[in-house]
Amino acid sequence: MLALGALLAACGGGGGDPTIDGGSSGGTTGGVAAAVSVTLYNAAGQPSNALSSTTPLTARASVVDKNGTPVSNALVTFSTDATLVSFSTSNGAALTDAKGIASITLSPLNSSVTGAGKLSATVTAGSATVSAEANYAVTSVQASGAKLALSLLNGSSASSALSSATPLTARALVSDLSGKPLAGALVVFSTDNSLAVMSSSTGTALTDAAGVANVTLRPVSMSASGAANLRATATVNGAVVSNEVNYSVGATELTLGTLRLAPASIAAYGSSMVSVDVLAGGNLYTAQKVNVSFSSSCTIAGKATLAASVPTSGGTATAVYRDNGCGNNDMINATVDGTGFGSHATMSVARPAAASVQFSAVSPVGKSIVIQGQGGLSRTETATLTFRVFDTFNKPLAGQPVVFDLVNGADITLNKTSDSTDANGEVITTVNSGKTPTTFRVKASLASGVSTLSDSILVTTGLPVQTAFSLSVAKPNVEGWSYDSAVGSPATTITVLLADQAGNPVPDGTPVAFQSSLGAVGSASMGGCTTTNGGCTVDFRSQNPRVATNPPTTPCNDVAHGGTPDADWPGLAIVCASTTDGSKPLFARIGIFLSGSRAENLTLADGTKRVSLDGSTYDLGTVKAADVRQFTLRISDLHQNPMPSGSTVAITSLVNGAATISPISVQNIFPHDGAGVDDRTGGNIQGNQGSWHAVTINSLTPTSCTVALASTFNVTVTTPLGNTTSYPFKLAFSCP
Repeated sequence: MLALGALLAACGGGGGDPTIDGGSSGGTTGGVAAAVSVTLYNAAGQPSNALSSTTPLTARASVVDKNGTPVSNALVTFSTDATLVSFSTSNGAALTDAKGIASITLSPLNSSVTGAGKLSATVTAGSATVSAEANYAVTSVQASGAKLALSLLNGSSASSALSSATPLTARALVSDLSGKPLAGALVVFSTDNSLAVMSSSTGTALTDAAGVANVTLRPVSMSASGAANLRATATVNGAVVSNEVNYSVGATELTLGTLRLAPASIAAYGSSMVSVDVLAGGNLYTAQKVNVSFSSSCTIAGKATLAASVPTSGGTATAVYRDNGCGNNDMINATVDGTGFGSHATMSVARPAAASVQFSAVSPVGKSIVIQGQGGLSRTETATLTFRVFDTFNKPLAGQPVVFDLVNGADITLNKTSDSTDANGEVITTVNSGKTPTTFRVKASLASGVSTLSDSILVTTGLPVQTAFSLSVAKPNVEGWSYDSAVGSPATTITVLLADQAGNPVPDGTPVAFQSSLGAVGSASMGGCTTTNGGCTVDFRSQNPRVATNPPTTPCNDVAHGGTPDADWPGLAIVCASTTDGSKPLFARIGIFLSGSRAENLTLADGTKRVSLDGSTYDLGTVKAADVRQFTLRISDLHQNPMPSGSTVAITSLVNGAATISPISVQNIFPHDGAGVDDRTGGNIQGNQGSWHAVTINSLTPTSCTVALASTFNVTVTTPLGNTTSYPFKLAFSCP
């Protein structure tokens, strides 16, 4: 029994083969390790072989016996390249848990190591060893956070003294926490903008491959001085880093060298080169461009051109001075913008020579002047003449003496015989009229003998004269006895024309008054008109009164002053137009018929055979068929005045004959005396004032007449307003 127990103990206890289930010599609990596998996991528990300083990996070794049952408490030894990674345990070993899993953490040896390695997991049980392997790769990762170093440099040397002559370079170095330069980082620089400005208008720059960002710092002006702070800020690796440095600004003292003119003397309209050096401490200032302002008396007056401001190039400012008629010594001034430093030199500019004198203006324009003492509305006895002197470049020339002379100027006074041109090259003289109408010119001469003549100046009276007082009417016989004119539509118009004793139209604005014995004349605003170019027109309309009753006195009917009594003729309006020459009235009159609308008077030529309006036919008697019957009719209205102008006269309802009448309309008919003499003033009107019309009638069968025939026809008169009067006639044609 003892021997059997010993044998059983040897088979099932710690002295058995560790590869057989139930062995315990390997220190394991349960079965004996027969196989091992290893897998790498990231922090999320997902399989991964990428290892970095920010992403460590966990190695899990799974140990099972030959039946695949997890083996707990088994010692698993992990090994790898010690130059790449380190383990979370000092000896790189771990025991399996109840599930047969042994875990260990792998981390890069440092943040800069990179490479690939192999992880081995080994389990030893007695004389048996099992192992497994897994590959991994180590990558480097930028260190979290960053740092920024800021410095100011003058060239390659550190400096905090800023001036216009010594600009500074602000240099920012951006790196991670391990000191590795960071490229492409945005650096924002800021400072006191009242003292300094940066070469980047936004004050920003990107770091280059060396982690460096630069901007140039310059004073706001050469006179700026004081102390300020420069700050640089960047945001990288999730961190905001900044640094700052102090600096001082010193004013730059600039002066100007001697102003140089090349040449210093120029001909009229010539040019010269103007240059000046900008100095700092007695040396050319080339650190930056400086604006130099130029000016002179002639450039301000527009008689020369010179750039107002020029930037320096290599410390020198250069401009071109060009004469534009200065004609004098011109002092040129140069100053440095923003400072009180200046320099000046005198340019000698030759005077341009006078080349021509030209007549340029006269006043009054387009009008004559009047004889001395006669005046007139808007008229003057004085003429003002303007001449201009030009140089050889056709520019107005000032300060040139000009002499004036009259040409054909008898009885004319020349008020100024000489003068000098003003800044615009102009010179003026005046002349006064005498007692005689005439024409003349003024001659302007230069000292060189060059001269010119003005346009002809006309001297006239300008006052109207009775002999040149003319009155006319568009239609002297209007259909106005029974009809009023429509407002705005006159029955006719009357025109007056006035001239002076030289036969020239009177000045514009000469007033003319109108009066009428019948109807109405003029407008609501004026009972007459004012002349334009010696004439004007007024409206005449038909309306009451149509019979004159105690008409007012006018210059026309004022016998005491040369007028004549108005004619007392029914339907005849006497229109009077009057003005004055300043001492006596001037006037003219014209007659206008207010004609009736019916032809109530129709007589044959001898005046003894009046055709009746009772409707009976007027018998012209008998003529042979081969003969032509001709007779003349005079047609007038109820007052024996002419029918309205434009009335038509026609042969109508013609039977057994051919007839014509001429003229076929009533023309303009003015009042006349009993003998038919035209008297447009209406002062000697007598007898029938009607219009004459010739009628011709003949047979249709002058050579083949076999039976006597009677021809009938009407003479029909139709007024412009459509009123008709018709007279019947008859004429017998006898056969041979």
